[in-house]
Amino acid sequence: MSAKWEKQEANQGVLTVEVEAAQFNEALDKAFQKVVKQVNVPGFRKGKMPRAMFEKRFGVESLYQDALDIILPEAYSKAVEETGIEPVDRPEIDIEKIEQGENVIFTAKVTVKPEVKLGDYKGLEVEKMDTTVTEEDVEAELKTLQERHAELVVKEGKIEQGDMAVIDFEGFVDGEAFEGGKGENYSLEIGSGTFIPGFEDQLVGLEAGAEKDVEVTFPEEYHAEELAGKAAVFKTKIHEVKSKELPALDDEFAKDADEEVETLDALKAKIQERLQTQKTNESEGALRDTLVEKAADNAEVEIPEAMFNTESDRMMQEFEQRLQMQGLNLDLYYQFSGQDEKALRDQMRPDAEKRVKINLTLEAIAKAENLEVSDEEAEAELAKMAEMYNIPAENIKGMVSVDGLKEDLKIRKAIDFLVENSKTVA
Repeated sequence: MSAKWEKQEANQGVLTVEVEAAQFNEALDKAFQKVVKQVNVPGFRKGKMPRAMFEKRFGVESLYQDALDIILPEAYSKAVEETGIEPVDRPEIDIEKIEQGENVIFTAKVTVKPEVKLGDYKGLEVEKMDTTVTEEDVEAELKTLQERHAELVVKEGKIEQGDMAVIDFEGFVDGEAFEGGKGENYSLEIGSGTFIPGFEDQLVGLEAGAEKDVEVTFPEEYHAEELAGKAAVFKTKIHEVKSKELPALDDEFAKDADEEVETLDALKAKIQERLQTQKTNESEGALRDTLVEKAADNAEVEIPEAMFNTESDRMMQEFEQRLQMQGLNLDLYYQFSGQDEKALRDQMRPDAEKRVKINLTLEAIAKAENLEVSDEEAEAELAKMAEMYNIPAENIKGMVSVDGLKEDLKIRKAIDFLVENSKTVA
């Protein structure tokens, strides 16, 4: 087999492949063995018709497509490997020459990974993020813990912001009840923004036993189109009002909030340490993200549409997985959001473009700086993954592509290179 690559405009080119006659004849034999089992001819059992009689009756050409299905995938893969190109989309294949006893010649129009013209990526300046943990930060975290451990107690008197109201409600538009607008004994936190804007505010000042017609207008962008922008009246009854009773900030609270501490001071110290680690990690993450974005902004590359589509597909899969973790799926999301698949993909497009350019830039940096990943480094990463997921190392190897893992590690090395060669300014 021989292969020749001719680059054309932009990121496209033509791969010309010639497959030896012997290989094609072997594929014809396999094609015949497959096809003859499906042929019904009087006087012969299925699969027993002689080859010569088959070709005389149907022509050897009837085997060409099946033979091509056998040889093309392997021939194309070998040609890609031999020429060293990196396709990013399915090829458009044309058969230039096909005849029994002759070499088969086909061409493949291929879109390949684009070349990146790197700009400045060494010595990039990045502003240092303040990682100081203040007393106010610790107090705010304590307040959050206090809220989390608060108890709801029945309250006498009027509803205030932050209270929990147990209500019945039924919504009407133009005097007609609408689907999904009714609830009984619903616990609503006043000020949470759970209901339509304006609804919760109108309950402030009411007491248990009160009834009120709450008048609101649905937002113009409301997910249910038949309600968007419509004025509505919710007949509402207050059954019960509860308020949060916050625990005292003392040693007993500290023990309840964290079983590893004995005093409030110890809890504060632990919060301080955790916030410091969190801020440091956030700072390092922000530093890396900023450097990567700067390097990508400084690079020049013409990206094929196929790469954006592939990245959009990946992002859609990630988004669907996140929805599934919340007990949702894409169809439900489309109903709630009022979007369709095209609108969601359009929304993701800028991030897809950014991701693709960043990855191409980091790959180009790794190549320019000869950043390689050894087999030992890949093995160490596999062992780390096995330990993290508590899976035997041999099982991990069956689940992860070593070549793909090495590419990921190269990207990490490229990011580390940017960090090591950057300048931090105050």
